[in-house]
Amino acid sequence: MAHCELIEKCVFFNGHMADMPSTADMLKNLYCQQDFDKCARYVIVKEMGREKVPADLFPNQIEKARSILKSA
Repeated sequence: MAHCELIEKCVFFNGHMADMPSTADMLKNLYCQQDFDKCARYVIVKEMGREKVPADLFPNQIEKARSILKSA
C-alpha cells in the first residue's frame, strides 16, 4: 500500500499531534496510509506549496482546503 510521501516532514503530525498519539495514529491510518489524496494538508501542499498550509488545518478539513484553493 502506498504511503504519503509528505509524512516524514508533516508539521501536523510531528508537532501538533505529538501529545495525542492515539488520535494521530487514527488520522495517519486514514489520511497517510490510505487516502492521502483526500487529506486537506496534502491537497494544499500539492497545489500551492507547504508554506501555504495553515498550521491549524486538520487532515479531515477538505472543504476548508478547497475554499483556500478557490480563494488563491
